[in-house]
Amino acid sequence: MLRIRLQRVGRKHEPTFRLVLTESQNSTKSGKFLDILGSYDPRTDKPQFNAEKIKAWMEKGAKVTDTVHNLLINEKIITGKKINVLPRKSPPVAEVPVEAPKAVEKSVTPDKVVAEAPAEVVAEVVPEEVPTEAPTETPAT
Repeated sequence: MLRIRLQRVGRKHEPTFRLVLTESQNSTKSGKFLDILGSYDPRTDKPQFNAEKIKAWMEKGAKVTDTVHNLLINEKIITGKKINVLPRKSPPVAEVPVEAPKAVEKSVTPDKVVAEAPAEVVAEVVPEEVPTEAPTETPAT
């Protein structure tokens, strides 16, 4: 099937496009095209299309890409509604907060740890008791 599409021919950061007639299987970068139908420079926004050739090829069955269709409508070469070429936005995904499994808090006392642990681990688990200072009395005057 024949397609009328844009082929990029500009340098880096300076896009310029050529409007070409090519087979739909051909890549736009392959350079294989049947006819040049015009050019388009988006920086100056001044397309130069050969309207007679475009209409002739469309009558013979050539299809236009969506972007070229919109450009041809802007230039009033064809009539119709524009086609939305931007991808549809995916619907916003409602993020449901995932509840973490509730951890069952066990009241662990050093006595239980000592009773369940082997003797080597007991020395590491049980903190050494720190002697507390007795409160000193202040002399009454």
